Amino acid sequence: MEILLENPLPENQKKLRAFHKRMIKHKEYILTFLYHFHVPADNNASERAIRNVKVKQKVSGQFKTENGAQVYAVIRSVTDTCIKNGQNIFGAFKTIAILKPE
Repeated sequence: MEILLENPLPENQKKLRAFHKRMIKHKEYILTFLYHFHVPADNNASERAIRNVKVKQKVSGQFKTENGAQVYAVIRSVTDTCIKNGQNIFGAFKTIAILKPE
């Protein structure tokens, strides 16, 4: 990895040079999944998390209000987090309802 980042790039490739600069800046994070096995090598989980929002938007055509979209995002976030951690979804919402200040 170090060898690849040390190679000089042509001056006329501005976008490539900008990308190369970011790669050098964040080189310790690029291959994290090789050293920490709990880190996935892809971002499929993130893509799955936003898929529900896009499906909801396509089916209804839009969210009626910005507040409605935000509420939906919070509900999906709590639901997805519970599923990911093997927790009871209903129990989580019940706890939130109890803790919510009036």
